[in-house]
Amino acid sequence: MSKYARRYAQQGATLIVGLIMLLLLTLMVSSAFMLSGVNLSAVNNVQLRDEATAAANAALEEVLGSLTTFTAPATRTIVVGQDTVTVAPAVCIRAIDVKSESSADSSPNILIEGAPNAGGATGYQDTYWNIVASVNNAATGVNVAVNQGVKIRLPASPNPCP
Repeated sequence: MSKYARRYAQQGATLIVGLIMLLLLTLMVSSAFMLSGVNLSAVNNVQLRDEATAAANAALEEVLGSLTTFTAPATRTIVVGQDTVTVAPAVCIRAIDVKSESSADSSPNILIEGAPNAGGATGYQDTYWNIVASVNNAATGVNVAVNQGVKIRLPASPNPCP
């Protein structure tokens, strides 16, 4: 075979290699677009969840500002921005008598929680509560529940933990 015959025989191979490279480049670009769309929706889901959690925390802060949350627990519905938050009644976990330090002082300024042999009860209890705030947003499909633990000192009478 002459030198010219070999040269003309290989010209079609260059076209095929070029088309394969173009196909691979097209596949890489299209997969990059698909992955960026998936990442965008994942970031959107995280953002919606964080906004719902912030709304639940804001509702809990509002509820915790009222003493009736602990003296007369009831379900409350609070609208925060575009989210409706349902705050369940506070549940008392336990109550511990607050005792005064054993001293001759009639009004001690040191209070010891439930310490044995520490003197008489002061008439107060340290109470521990659990409060749950739930956000169910039908428009975005976000469902979030936030648990908040609270310790508060309340008068022992009436009993704060029925």
